Amino acid sequence: MRKLFFSESACKETKLHSSATHSSWLPLDRGKLSKFSGHAAAGSSIESLMKMPEPAVLPHFKPADYVDILAQIHEELESCPPDERSCLYLLQFQVFRGLGEAKLSRRSLQSAWEKASTIHEKLIFGAWLKYEKRGEEAISDLLGSCGKCSQEFRLLDFVSQVATGSHAMSYDDESDEFRGSAVVHFRIRDDMIACDRRKLAALSTPLYAMLNGGFRESYLEVIDMSRNGISPIGMRAISKFSLSGRLPYLSADVILEMLDFANKFCCKGLKDACERKLASFVSSRQDAIDFMECALELGCSILAASCLQVLLNELPDCLNDEQVVRIFSSANKAQRLTMVGNASFSLYCLLSEVSMNTNPTSDVTVSFLEKLVESASDSRQKQLALHQLACMRFRRKDYTEAERLFNAAFSAGHLYSVVGLARLASLRGNKHFALKLLDCVMSSRWPLGWMYQERALYLDGEYKLENLNKATELDPTLTYPYMFRAASLMKRQSVEAALMEINRILGFKLVLECLELRFCCYLALEDYRAALCDVQAILTLAPDYRMIGGRVAAKQLRILVLENVEQWTAADCWMQLYDRWSSVDDIGSLSVIYQMLESDTAKGVLYFRQSLLLLRLNCPEAAMRSLQLAREHAASDHEKLVYEGWILYDTGHCEEGLQKAEASIAIQRSFEAFFLKAYALADSSLDPSTSATVVSLLEDALRCPSDRLRKGQALNNLGSVYVDCGKLDLAAECYINALKIGHTRAHQGLARVHFLRNNRSGAYDEMTKLIEKARNNASAYEKRSEYCDRELTKADLQMVTKLDPLRVYPYRYRAAVLMDNHKEKEAIAELTKAIAFKADLNLLHLRAAFHEHIGDISSALRDCRAALSVDPNHQEMLELHHRVNSQEP
Repeated sequence: MRKLFFSESACKETKLHSSATHSSWLPLDRGKLSKFSGHAAAGSSIESLMKMPEPAVLPHFKPADYVDILAQIHEELESCPPDERSCLYLLQFQVFRGLGEAKLSRRSLQSAWEKASTIHEKLIFGAWLKYEKRGEEAISDLLGSCGKCSQEFRLLDFVSQVATGSHAMSYDDESDEFRGSAVVHFRIRDDMIACDRRKLAALSTPLYAMLNGGFRESYLEVIDMSRNGISPIGMRAISKFSLSGRLPYLSADVILEMLDFANKFCCKGLKDACERKLASFVSSRQDAIDFMECALELGCSILAASCLQVLLNELPDCLNDEQVVRIFSSANKAQRLTMVGNASFSLYCLLSEVSMNTNPTSDVTVSFLEKLVESASDSRQKQLALHQLACMRFRRKDYTEAERLFNAAFSAGHLYSVVGLARLASLRGNKHFALKLLDCVMSSRWPLGWMYQERALYLDGEYKLENLNKATELDPTLTYPYMFRAASLMKRQSVEAALMEINRILGFKLVLECLELRFCCYLALEDYRAALCDVQAILTLAPDYRMIGGRVAAKQLRILVLENVEQWTAADCWMQLYDRWSSVDDIGSLSVIYQMLESDTAKGVLYFRQSLLLLRLNCPEAAMRSLQLAREHAASDHEKLVYEGWILYDTGHCEEGLQKAEASIAIQRSFEAFFLKAYALADSSLDPSTSATVVSLLEDALRCPSDRLRKGQALNNLGSVYVDCGKLDLAAECYINALKIGHTRAHQGLARVHFLRNNRSGAYDEMTKLIEKARNNASAYEKRSEYCDRELTKADLQMVTKLDPLRVYPYRYRAAVLMDNHKEKEAIAELTKAIAFKADLNLLHLRAAFHEHIGDISSALRDCRAALSVDPNHQEMLELHHRVNSQEP
């Protein structure tokens, strides 16, 4: 996505180091305090603002070795019957959710929907996808305007998809003689309904026995049905059905009578027809509630599924309805089978997820989780269900039940549940036992970062810090250790050191709590401008965020800080935005835009800029929200079409985005419309001749009015296209012109030109200029490492890992160097260190290759399978998997 916009900071792997040989492993793809005390909390100080809560016990499936679980799932998917695939993809979803991999978990959910083998699974995972994509309905509308539909948002016409069984009985007319007359009359109060005895008897075995068995009714010509709950209209309809096999048009009440009759007399065909007819009446939540009660009582699976679809389609709102909650929370095993077939676990996974997100400590959440535990059928499902219910019991302070459940989850194999057991021991004042529990777990396997983080909670002083440092070493994505160290430094009056500590994580992971802590640091320094910057960044990401333990709205604190800073004019804001954008200060740029949005400035343009920054900061949901706001505030139709094009493009609908760009240009030629068209075209076409069209479109864009921020980006993109075409002089000219108007990232493009001209030192110097202007920019160090000798490369890549431990290329490079030096164990350990906290295809791919190289085929196969869980269509990975699989004994 947007590779030309953010090539410098994208996660795309860097290119080969030229020093590598062909046999080497190295060729890898690449206000003052007193003023606030009266408003925030009486007598509060900065230290009280920074109280550190313990890290939450996460209600996620967190296997100790996620690689092993992913490999197992992939292996099972290769050989399992079709009706088991959706459950396996659901488990894969839970693994990725526990790893914090939002994109991968969403893809697993999509796979569960696509591979659903039953109508129940289809509607559950379709509803789940719709819930996950809530707020994206506008995208569905935009796709509709382009003649394309978002399939998972549509209600299923599943009644027509469920086959009608052959329920009629057959008779031999000659050998099977009926005792009574050919016509039998049914008296219902004052009405007499004539029926064909043979046809009516054919509806079910009980009716056959009654009308042609040893019963008195077999000889009667008139049978009284007044006490069987069927009306004359209903009985006539049953008679007609026995003759034609079709139901006439009737009211829902009459069909319900017929359904009850069919259930009493086991008339499967009639029951099926009534169910299908009633399903067509379910159009509202109240319809679904009313009909579901009947469906569960009579065991009508088609009708129940129709009701279920309507209810799930209204998530999460329908869970505010007590009648809906009662249906789901009171259903017994037989009723669940009627309502959702064998997909009970999937249903309650969804309901629990929605309820936990809405109110994790509610009785509703607990009731759904209890049903989830009941529905779990294998060890892995039980681990998840027991642990989630334990977490909710823990949050409700139901400690006895929480301990029982954590113990059950732990005994079932969910190692992470030891965290809950340790917390409970600590709450009872037994920290020694909490430590003993953790030590026992850590001695049984290779320790993980969360184990050391948890252990630190029960230690003091240097021992506590040692464990937190070890936690960061093993898993630098854990937030709590940075925050604790920063808060500890604040308490010791080392505010600058505290800032450095919290900036370590904010350099690669934007966490609201960390921004809040840094806000407090700036308050302590009385640097109100910097404090304002952070609180405005917080409000950009979460407009309703509350600070100081949820006691004060961030908006209120912003107002207080504003009183202590000099107000900027519109011109000041634009100058600040240029300066911060040029120095690659993305958080600072976000803050300035937030301030500008308060004025009467064209908001559409500003929200669009905001979306670009949020994408660069890896906040895709917030970026999409900003794009939609840009669309709402567009000043003209042609501007609105551009934003619609970006919305479509950023959600993977490149062709439709291109259509919007063309529609905008047809109304008015503008910079943004040409830029979007060039961008979408470059991404959608593999034809080399497309480059000339892209160049022409970018040149058209540059001829249109725009500010220097956007023109700098266009020049940078144009330079990239010229490089790809081998036109280095034209590329250099573009990059130099971009630098003249403050587009700092053009240094990287110019460095590439120097390198392609065999001027490595010039390339190195150019990247050094970028590093000097954009301090602590990990991607710049990573890129510069391509243009120097091995020792300097190692130093630059060490800096990359220090600034952004989530960038995977440095680990791969160091592992390759170790492998070239025949240090196989150390090479594998280097990759394993990163794999422990980042599920990355390239890391798993390389480790699989290393395992194959040393003859460890089982480990290689495990890594191949796990990697294919991350990207099932990666061609090189598929080839390696095929090769390794053929070597397995």
